[in-house]
Amino acid sequence: MALNVYSRLTRSIVRVLASRSAIPVTRQLTTTSCWTHLRCLQHIRVIRYDGSSLRNFSSSSQPSIDVSYEQLKKLLLSDSSVVIDVREPWELREYGNIPGSINVPLGQVNGALQLTPDDFKEKYGGVMPSQSQNIVFTCLAGVRSKKALETAVSLGYTKVQYYPGGWQEWAEHQLIQTKE
Repeated sequence: MALNVYSRLTRSIVRVLASRSAIPVTRQLTTTSCWTHLRCLQHIRVIRYDGSSLRNFSSSSQPSIDVSYEQLKKLLLSDSSVVIDVREPWELREYGNIPGSINVPLGQVNGALQLTPDDFKEKYGGVMPSQSQNIVFTCLAGVRSKKALETAVSLGYTKVQYYPGGWQEWAEHQLIQTKE
């Protein structure tokens, strides 16, 4: 009896998560659901990831995770965010970097965000963000910065964003501004 209830509840959870695009669905769910068990799901916080947005279903006031070029410039001028560039150091030497950003290569983000503030400052040369401080990740074209964002979320950071245009878009805007 208990196994039957567990089985029906599991199918229901999968159906709900699939309907909210929280998990990928590779086949049509054909089993009947036990909707009476869904009452226990109303307090579960689900993070949705559909490739373009990451949001918390329990709160409608979540800010967008994407940062535009203009928004990033404002954040850098106001010192209200920590900008972390997750490219490798050789990429920064070869292509350049966003002024005011801290370089923490993607492979080191998990460990870096778990360091003490003094160790972080010594190793990366910048102030370590707190878990409630706004962090913007950037890279060359937005792919690695999204992975860094997901890592930060898994570590409990609540105000994380990324710059999808990355260094490529930043450099284009800077080049256009210097020509004008």
